[in-house]
Amino acid sequence: MSSTTVVIGVGPGLGMSIAHRFGREGHRIALISRNGDRHPGYVSALADAGIEATSHPADVRDRDALLTALSTIAESHGGIDVVYYGPGAADPAARPAPITSTDVAAAKDAMSWVYPAIDTVGAVLPEMVERGNGGLLFAGGLSSVVPMPTIGNLALSSAALRNYALTLNAALADQGVYAGTLTIGGLIERGDIHRMVASQLDRLDGMAVGTLNPDTLADAAWTLYAKREAPEAVFNAFTQNG
Repeated sequence: MSSTTVVIGVGPGLGMSIAHRFGREGHRIALISRNGDRHPGYVSALADAGIEATSHPADVRDRDALLTALSTIAESHGGIDVVYYGPGAADPAARPAPITSTDVAAAKDAMSWVYPAIDTVGAVLPEMVERGNGGLLFAGGLSSVVPMPTIGNLALSSAALRNYALTLNAALADQGVYAGTLTIGGLIERGDIHRMVASQLDRLDGMAVGTLNPDTLADAAWTLYAKREAPEAVFNAFTQNG
């Protein structure tokens, strides 16, 4: 039986690149995102590449919907071998307030993207540990390691997700289950945010935002999972002006 990779937060950029990359390794793909209208196109594109995929629309912030989708995938696919967690912002056009204006409400809102990651791990990890194999991959922002005051509350959630992934990696090292994270700074080509700002690149604290090829990121994700030699791959497409 082939392995199954769940792509949570699938979109036209990195999510689909992850699906194609793991699919090329023989994995069946299960797609989860809130925009189910896009899924038929994604499934068709994967089928054209010879990759089997199933669609499971769910908003990760709806805990019941997320857990139901994961349960359905585990049952219909005969288990879950790898999970990639990389949901995008609910409103790509929204700009966070700077860190000096971040209040408790804003912090809680940002953390609402971390809690589903914990729910996901809780749903899939016991079977992975029992089986002695599996993978948990996360995608987070560079603000988790590089101070970016204009990112505001998103820096808090990025740091929390990164620490969660790295700590899971340490906890699971001798149990056959890998955990790792892609720490990403830059606009991911073909993604929704990239399309929105393609004609007017944002600037953050004197740094110009460059672009990243999602296929390169997906290759890194596969290498992290397959080789299990490092818990993190960092990508920085920011350059300092002046």
